[in-house]
Order: sequence, then structure tokens, then C-alpha cells
Amino acid sequence: MLRFGFLFAIVVFLTLLTQIGGIAYLVGIVVARLWAVRRFVPKLAIFLLVYTSLTIVTSIVAPIFGRVPLSCLADAADKLVVRSPIYCALNRNYVTPAVRDLAYALADNMDRQFPGTTTIALDANFPFLTGFPLLPHLSHTDGRKLDFAYYYEDSSGSFLDGVTRSPIGYFAFEQPANSDEQPCKGRHDWLTGRWDLDFLQPLFPAYRLQKQRTAAAVNWLTTEGVSRFGVEKVFLEPHLKKALGITDDHVRFQGCRAARHDDHLHVQLR
Repeated sequence: MLRFGFLFAIVVFLTLLTQIGGIAYLVGIVVARLWAVRRFVPKLAIFLLVYTSLTIVTSIVAPIFGRVPLSCLADAADKLVVRSPIYCALNRNYVTPAVRDLAYALADNMDRQFPGTTTIALDANFPFLTGFPLLPHLSHTDGRKLDFAYYYEDSSGSFLDGVTRSPIGYFAFEQPANSDEQPCKGRHDWLTGRWDLDFLQPLFPAYRLQKQRTAAAVNWLTTEGVSRFGVEKVFLEPHLKKALGITDDHVRFQGCRAARHDDHLHVQLR
């Protein structure tokens, strides 16, 4: 019973982490038994081979179900890149074709306005099943959501192309001043995804938000993004909305139980 419980826990964990990992793990167990493989390293190799194969098949099959992958194989000429190959390895890079087109159009627009600018995509959605959670996000369940990294500059004001403060693009927060609007200040909800992660903040480089580019991206999303692609919402913390001079009603506060949005832009389509 204990062994079964351990197996079940691994399957659940891998499924929540990658959507297809639990299936790959079970297939790997069957293959290992058929081949009479008992040692850990060969078993791990079998799992990785099965998982890689399923990931490739998923990228081919997912468009039939209405989702397409954003590629992690970018070259120097690409103006839209996924922050890390880990997003593709975990199958977190799937969107609807409309969201994909929006992402590339945003990147092209930013490069036209500011030549030499790369736009960075972060978490998207899993390839299958509307409603399947992409933890820790609350709403990335249907292919219509995509996160973008902010644009940054160094302490001298020089733009840092293709750079984020955090290695994964998340959790390096733009902290509000005491005088800024902070709708969640003083709240201590026990069930929340709003993590301040104070212990991490000193580990990130002290790059500054490149306000001109970040504001331009939000303004494009709330104009052409709305009219051409059906942008429904952009999530941004109130203090950053004010700092960037954004007044459009499509830019909203996500609430106090969702993750902070002063480290990335959340965009969703209708």
C-alpha cells in the first residue's frame, strides 16, 4: 500500500508539473519491467526518453485541439523569445493561435518602435484540456493567457535587451513606495498565491524597469491588441499602472489572492 501511495504521488506530481509527465512515468515503468531493467539510472533514462518522445508528439497533436506551442528555439533575429527552455520542457508554452499571433505582433511592434528590442514570453498554458491548472497560476487553463516579462535597463539607463532580473522572469518584484496605492497591504489571507518572497529579493540584480518600453507594450496591448486580437485584460499592480501613466480600463488589478503582477504582464484574450 505504501509503495502504491508513493507511485500515485509521483504520477500526480508529474502530471501537475507537466500535464503529460504522469503518463510518461507509467509508460516508463511498463517498459522497464518488459526489459527487466531494475537499476535507477537506466530507469531514469527510459523515463526521460519516453517523456521526450511524448513531448514531441504533443507538439504535433496539440494544434488539433486548438493550441500551438511557442518555440524555445530562437535565434538572434527573433524578436519574440521564450525566457527559458524549461518552459518548453515542462509544456508550459502552449497558447491558442490568436494568442500566438498577438505575441508576435507585439514583438514586431516593439522592435519597430525601439529597434533592437526583444520581447520575452513567460508562462502560457498546457497543451490539452480546458480547466487543467497551470500551477501556481489561477487562470492559465484555456490557452487564452500569456505572461510577458518587463523590459529592463541598468543603473546608468542603458537598455538591457533580452534580460530579466529573475532567471525565470518571475518573483523579482518592483516594490511600491509607502505612499503608493497598495490594496493588499495589511491583509493576511491564509489561502493566497500572493507571495512577497522577501528572502529572494536581495538575490536579484538591481536592474530598473525600462518604463518607456514597458508602457509602450501596455499601450499597444490596450489599443491594437484590443481591436485586432481581442485583448480582454492586462493585469498590473496599481502602483505600476500609475507609474507608467496607464489609464485604460483593460489594465486591471488581479485581486489580493492571485499572484503579484509587479514582476510581469499577464495578458488574456476573450
